[in-house]
Amino acid sequence: MSGFIQITDTHVVAPGTLVCRRSDSASALRQAIETINAKLPLLAGIDCAIVTGDLTDHGTPEEYAHFAALMEDLNLPWRAIPGNHDQREAMRSAFADAPWMPISGPIHWMRDFGPFSVIALDTLLEGAHYGELGPEGLAFLDASLAAIGDQPAIVATHHPWMHSGIPAMDADNLRDGAALMKRLEAHPAPLRMISGHVHRAMTGQIGRVTCQIAPATCHAVLTDHQPQTDPQLVLEPGGSTVCRWLDAPEPGLVSDVIPTGAFPGPFPFQD
Repeated sequence: MSGFIQITDTHVVAPGTLVCRRSDSASALRQAIETINAKLPLLAGIDCAIVTGDLTDHGTPEEYAHFAALMEDLNLPWRAIPGNHDQREAMRSAFADAPWMPISGPIHWMRDFGPFSVIALDTLLEGAHYGELGPEGLAFLDASLAAIGDQPAIVATHHPWMHSGIPAMDADNLRDGAALMKRLEAHPAPLRMISGHVHRAMTGQIGRVTCQIAPATCHAVLTDHQPQTDPQLVLEPGGSTVCRWLDAPEPGLVSDVIPTGAFPGPFPFQD
């Protein structure tokens, strides 16, 4: 078995400040890390954590330093891609020594987990809330899919292509997602797309590709299906997502959301 934990939308701000004067995103990430560390002895084969964007709220060096300090307590190595709240060069500078960080250009990378690979794509279009891969991102995807042959894969992005049904969020999703999906549909092995951005746990199907959006560690986005409304945050419990490859009885990827916090139990199932 092999797998990773997806963390997303941590929105870390400068120490002592809150997101939108309400959300203590640093405390939320700290609690999420405590939850993950407590769960790790029960989780087989987890190799690392993958942070799918919006590490910070404004992309400043101070925020990246704060994020890095918080992540030092995680009992796993981690790697990341940027989201629309990040700043690419500030992020590159903050984590320049990380082996997954490219020297220049978009922050794309690929990692082989054995039975599957993760292809992580930078969808940040600086100055915009929506995302875009562009020709360079699609070329990286083409080369990565060619390199893995018929191996199953997870494609990780910050911006989803799957619509959430929340119009205010769907207006700012991945603009060239159709070109992405065309390539994923053509891959000979099973593929899954995982994203963040919406701050809610959601699953959908586009063709034969399973698409998942992970919950944020901090605040959630209000589920509001009404048109022409602005997105609003709600202080719902955060979470992270475990993605594991199971070999039997049918090989494949299984995901499970871990809510942040400590809860009563476990107890035996008996009267």
